[in-house]
Amino acid sequence: MEAFDLVAIGGGTGGYTTAIHATQLGLTAALIEREKVGGVCLHKGCIPTKLLLETAQNLSLIRKSRTFGITAENISLDYGALASRREQVVGTLHKSLRSVIQKHKVEIIEGDARLLSPTEVEVNGRRLKAKSIVLATGSQPKALPGLEPDGDRVLTSDHCLEMTEVPSSLAVIGAGSVGLEFASFYLDVGAEVTLIEALPRLLPLEDAALGKGIEKLLAARGATVLTAAAVRPEATRTFDNVVELTVEREGKEQTVRAEKVLIATGRDGLTEGLGLENTNVKVERGSVLVDGSYRTGEPSIFAIGDVIGGLQLAHVAAAEGYLAAEAAAGKDIEPLDYNRVPRVAYTRPHVAAVGLTEEQARERGESVKTQRFSFRNNAMALIHDEPEGFVKLVYDADSGDVLGVHALGYQAGELIAEAALARFLNASAWEMGMNVHPHPSLSEVMGEAAQLSAGISIYW
Repeated sequence: MEAFDLVAIGGGTGGYTTAIHATQLGLTAALIEREKVGGVCLHKGCIPTKLLLETAQNLSLIRKSRTFGITAENISLDYGALASRREQVVGTLHKSLRSVIQKHKVEIIEGDARLLSPTEVEVNGRRLKAKSIVLATGSQPKALPGLEPDGDRVLTSDHCLEMTEVPSSLAVIGAGSVGLEFASFYLDVGAEVTLIEALPRLLPLEDAALGKGIEKLLAARGATVLTAAAVRPEATRTFDNVVELTVEREGKEQTVRAEKVLIATGRDGLTEGLGLENTNVKVERGSVLVDGSYRTGEPSIFAIGDVIGGLQLAHVAAAEGYLAAEAAAGKDIEPLDYNRVPRVAYTRPHVAAVGLTEEQARERGESVKTQRFSFRNNAMALIHDEPEGFVKLVYDADSGDVLGVHALGYQAGELIAEAALARFLNASAWEMGMNVHPHPSLSEVMGEAAQLSAGISIYW
């Protein structure tokens, strides 16, 4: 039986980060992946979807080229060429990733893994013994009972990436980041889009100002937005080229018709078939339970990433994987502070946040103050003809410490890293405001919001 210090099950961002860092700590490591290393993020999530969204952003820019004194005619989207470029970019990154993993002497094993015991794994009839096992199996799109995806009319995000043409109309059920990103993309490439969210606002887990702001902007681009709306799956009908949904809203029923329906109601951790019954690993509501060191109920088994729930983001899985490798190597670790992890929806424009929402801060009893600064007052935003949006700081009225930062606007996903660093350093609004920002730049939106919060702005 082959022996390793650490075996990571799942070759996505969390799994390969764990395995690579384990070798950096002097451990031997193997990485088991049933499809391709890179996982959902590289092949079915972060990378291909952001490539689509960047294409849509460029398409929008070209369409308004006259604003910049440029004449462009006969503008169209070649969806086949877009799909080819997507495969090319993903393929390049996949090849590079395999090279990096192998450079660190991590053995890549392809196949389905099954736990035989807390220290034994079987894959393709091959038995491995490990001092530590890390579950990094990721997640899959959550089903909506009674409205099962068929890959034709009712879709998951995976199906959307496989489509070779743009539907004439799309109904998106669920207005988290996945639902909004696909809604934004399809609006830009010419589809009629209806967004259906069961809760009272879009992006219901984010600050209310962000949900309301992106709803206004998507509606202005032509989206129909239905919030506090419940789909009745049992009343769904499919005929000709149309899916007909029955939606309950404000005590009344209404009908939504679309060529395709995207189910974007979240993701479930992948735990089936892992052999967890041969261990003391506990699963609750689809997520593996772990402690602050990402150790499960079985001391030799850790779990990270989407399979443990929480913030299901690739960069979160990577951070957790790094820490799990440290713990497996016998090091004392500090648990990841999820209130300093940036969150981004790559819509047009971006929605980005880090830290507490205003509502969360008030619920915790903080002495809360807030301050906004508009992109309309930023020179670079006007140069780009992207004046919509704002940065909102949530901070402690007494200490000035930054509790959360929420941004809606052009390239907000790039700007939020500064706020994440501020949270990491426990910075105050004054410290963020005194940080010198280049002029002209979009980053000044962040600086001006902080200066207003600290009362040190010379302009306002």
